[in-house]
Amino acid sequence: MRAHPMAGDSLIAVVLLLTDLLFYVAAVETPEVPMPPWYVVVPLDIAMVAPLVFRRKAPLWSAYLLLLIGIPHGALELGAASAFALVISIYSVLVYVGRKQGLLYLLATFVVSGVQMWVDPPEDMWVLVIIGVFSAALCWALGEFAGARRAYHEEVEARLHLLETERDQATRIAVGEERGRIARELHDVVAHAVSVMVVQADGASYAVDGNPEMAKRALQTISETGRGALAELRRLLDVLRSDGDDEPRVPQPDASALTDLADRIRQAGVPVTLAIGSDALEGLPAGVSLGVYRIVQESLTNTLKHAGQGAQAEVLVRREKDVIDVRVTDDGAGRAKQLVPAAAKTASQTAPPRKLAVPGGNGLIGMRERANVFGGTLEVGPAPGGGWQVHARLPVRLAT
Repeated sequence: MRAHPMAGDSLIAVVLLLTDLLFYVAAVETPEVPMPPWYVVVPLDIAMVAPLVFRRKAPLWSAYLLLLIGIPHGALELGAASAFALVISIYSVLVYVGRKQGLLYLLATFVVSGVQMWVDPPEDMWVLVIIGVFSAALCWALGEFAGARRAYHEEVEARLHLLETERDQATRIAVGEERGRIARELHDVVAHAVSVMVVQADGASYAVDGNPEMAKRALQTISETGRGALAELRRLLDVLRSDGDDEPRVPQPDASALTDLADRIRQAGVPVTLAIGSDALEGLPAGVSLGVYRIVQESLTNTLKHAGQGAQAEVLVRREKDVIDVRVTDDGAGRAKQLVPAAAKTASQTAPPRKLAVPGGNGLIGMRERANVFGGTLEVGPAPGGGWQVHARLPVRLAT
């Protein structure tokens, strides 16, 4: 049933159809029981069980179609397929749609069945009523249990996916730190080798006329140092060049990709309002443009992870002379956070404003580093009235 759900549902439909057809054959052989002709019974029996095949893909359409077809099927007393199909539909709507729609469908089923019994009261009506109520209650209980298990499994899968993502991010961070260490080592190798080569070259230029042997040794030292540095450079660059995976290399994004970034965050479930000044992105250096993109990306990622369900974000990018101003705010799902005690509000109104010190995780540290690299500033903290805000100011013209 789990591997091939439609095949399992088709099997249930075939069993119910065969049961009703056997009931019809037995009733036809009994002259005392009048039955409709076969060309009415067979199509109606098929129509009665056919929607069960799609009860998982379209549970509401299937359920209400079964309820509608069950009216003539029950009125003609063609078998028990209508009763079984209705209780299966109650279970399906509860599990695959929700409790509210399941309750509405249960009430609709009781209303239709009650009207049918009132129009054409059957024998042992109260027995049928008790059996119907008990069957509906049993299917409702099974549906609640199955729905809870399904929600639990979905939550577990979501947590596992989040853990895998965090593990991949931790691996990438570790790789980045190691590459930073290798880059520093590369700098040391190059600086040392070039310094030695410059000193030896100066000494050889002075000794080439008076002491050719010393000049020869200096040139040999330059050659050996250059070869060693070249080999070390190749080794370190090979390490930096290998990604450890087969992903294709793509260009670094820039501020022009903020629209695509906002669309991806919206698809993830956070409504994002993006406002970019008409000339805010014109003439930005590549580094500053990448810094703007990364700051907005990290801010929206933090909103997605920490702001809570129902949160909204706003991104404002504008140009002020030679400074680009980036502000990312969210409403924290509408939960206002009281930053000072109520008793201290009066005193705080007269005191000069003070910036709130916010401890930074790896993402905040990265944003601060990007702002500092370009000589800019970054302010991060709770927004007035609730939520969170990130405010960065980066100079457009870098110092030379």
